[in-house]
Order: sequence, then structure tokens, then C-alpha cells
Amino acid sequence: MTQHVAKPSWQETLKSIFSGRMLVALVMGFTSGLPLLLTGSVLQAWLKDSGVSLAAIGAASLIGLPYTLKFLWAPLFDRFTLPLFGRRRGWLLLMQIILAAALVGLSLSNPATNLWGVALAALLVTFFSASQDIVVDAYRRESLHDAELGFGSALFVNGYRIGMLLAGGGGLILADLLSFPVMYQLMAAFMGVGIITTLLAREPALAPGAPRTLKSAVIEPFVEFFKREEAWLILAFILFYKLGDTLATAISTPFYLDLGFTKTEIGAVVKLFGFWATILGGTLGGIWILRMGMYRALWTFGILQMLSTFGFVLLAHLGPHLSGLAAVVAVENFTGGLGTAAFVGFMGAMTDKRFTATQYALLSSLMGVPRVILSAPTGWMAETMGWTLFFLTCTLMALPGLWLLRRFKGWTEPASA
Repeated sequence: MTQHVAKPSWQETLKSIFSGRMLVALVMGFTSGLPLLLTGSVLQAWLKDSGVSLAAIGAASLIGLPYTLKFLWAPLFDRFTLPLFGRRRGWLLLMQIILAAALVGLSLSNPATNLWGVALAALLVTFFSASQDIVVDAYRRESLHDAELGFGSALFVNGYRIGMLLAGGGGLILADLLSFPVMYQLMAAFMGVGIITTLLAREPALAPGAPRTLKSAVIEPFVEFFKREEAWLILAFILFYKLGDTLATAISTPFYLDLGFTKTEIGAVVKLFGFWATILGGTLGGIWILRMGMYRALWTFGILQMLSTFGFVLLAHLGPHLSGLAAVVAVENFTGGLGTAAFVGFMGAMTDKRFTATQYALLSSLMGVPRVILSAPTGWMAETMGWTLFFLTCTLMALPGLWLLRRFKGWTEPASA
């Protein structure tokens, strides 16, 4: 839990923004985001190109399970320290090297002749990618001051999205120009950026009371967290804060198509306005968190997220108006970037530095519940309720998270200067 600290001066703010710690957060975000689509949409394209059946391509989504189950082995990274580079950098360097090797291994497999070999290689990529995520999240929490968590998290998320863009859009272009195997080898080479950063970065100080046995590394993080009076409130807040925003965007593409927009219009607007609006929102959100504190930022960004969701209601009445689509996409992605910066920073602030890897893995897994599970019935809801009522419902779903936020006042709010 963060401490009650004085509002920083602009000189202190700029010093935090341009510190080496922030550059490390940005690069580590990049190396975390890079592998994600290489075992998702890019792999699906390779399988399709190799003549694999749609049924097998659909089943390949199970390869991503390590990302949702990473809390199961996260205690290992809290308990054990490798002989070189410290508890965080040692594990991070090892995971990055093995992850690069796994990408090379995937490039050497052939979906047309050995589908199971491809599946195993891709599963190794997701496992070591998820393991890298565990250590990166722990490193970021332990290397940044509490007041810096919002901006550091914003840069991490921006780096993550840049990595996804390179692997997703860039990966498909490279596969078209060269080949899928060569593209995967090039992506493995990009992991070198993370490896060099890990070697140059500083090892964060080991928190007093870190677990000394595997049993304590597994049990104590849960005991410590659920002993807090506010434990269930934290979990509920993580579940609800971005629920409405997540459900609305989960089915936004069919909504745009229903309104009469072409796929080209949707793709161009989402790529042109959506990506850069999200990056801008995350960056400015991180700076504003440094200035106003986490609590005020969560309130402000949460309200803006709710208002941006209402933009879908307005677009439903406006119809296929390209300027309206651009405005809604830009505002929604901008406020989504704001909210994510504060949200990810909040989760880091709620972890105990003795068990950062395990507790953050648990909280981030819960963060994915709305996206993975609760988004499943959105199509049925929209079909039953109609688009206007569906998006109005999504707008109102922001209220429980804002109501729960009242309980956190004083935890993350800076004192007046």
C-alpha cells in the first residue's frame, strides 16, 4: 500500500519522467508485448497459409493458457535467486534468452508436416513469455517509487502496444515479403533489445522479509493479502473499474459493421486514430498521475472512461458518419489509455514488495476476467437489447467501480503542496 506523500514539484516530476527507470519500463513493455501475437493472430495466419483446418486453428487458442495460469509458478520467482544478476534480473535474463530460443525453435517447425511440433514450440513461447511478464511486473513494482508507478505503468503499456504492433502488423508484412520462419527469427533477434536492457538495468533492493522457503513463497502472499480488511474490496475494484469499457469495446467491430461502415473504413480509423490515441492517453495519463496522485487520477479517468463509452450510444443514433466514428474511436482509446495507466499502477501499489511476483500475477489474472470471460455474452446482450440499450448498460457498469473507489481515499492521494 502506498504512503501519503507530498505533491511533487515540476522539477521532481520531470526528473522522474526522464529517469533511466522509465526507459527500462518502456523497453520491458516492448519485450513483453512482442511475443503475444506471435502465438495468436500471426500464428493463425501461418497455420491458415499452411493449409491447417479451421478447427485446428481454433483449438490453437489454448496455446495462450499460460498467460492466465501464470500465478501458479510465480512463487518460484519470489523464492529463488539465481547465482548471477540478482533475484529479478537473473530470472529475467534467463527467461528472455530462452524465449528468444523458443521463437527460433518455432521458426524451424513446419505446420504442414508437424502440427504437434508447432503446437509444442508455440506453447513453450507462451510459457516463457508469461514467465517474463511475471518478472517484468515484479521488477517494475520494486524499481519504481510509489509516486512513479502510474507513469512507469503507462510507459510499460505503451511499450507493450508497440511490441504488439511490430509483431502483429509488422510480422504479417515481413512474412509476406520474406517467409514466416524468417519473420519469427527476426522477432527472436528483437528480444536482444530486452536482453541488453536487463544487463544494463539496476537490480532493485531486496525487500526485508522476502520468503526463504518455497512453502512460504506459495502461502504467505495469499495470507498477507487476505488478512487485509480491504482485500475483497481491492479484488472487486479490479474486476469492476474497467468492466463497462471492456465489454463495450469487445464487440465494437460488429457494431461498426452493423452501422454500415466498410471494413476498410474501420481498419483505417482504428489504426490511425485508435493506436495513437491510446499511446497519447497512456503517456499523458502517467504524467497526470505524477501531478495529481493515483486516487484523483482513478476518479478522473474513470469518469472520462464512462463518458467515452456513452459515445457509442451517440454513434448508434448518428449512423455511418465517418467523422463520428473517428471521434468515438479517438476519445474511447484516449480515455482507455488514461484509465489503463492508473489501473495498472494501482495494481502495482496494492502488492507487498516481499511477494511482488506472486501477488501481481494474481491481480493481473483477475484483470483479464472481463476481457476473457465476462465478454463472452456481449453478442447475445447486444442482439437481445439492441445497440443503444447495450452501450447504455455498459456506460452504467462504470458506476460500481467508481463507488468502490471511495474506499481507497488517502491510500494513493498526495497531500497538498
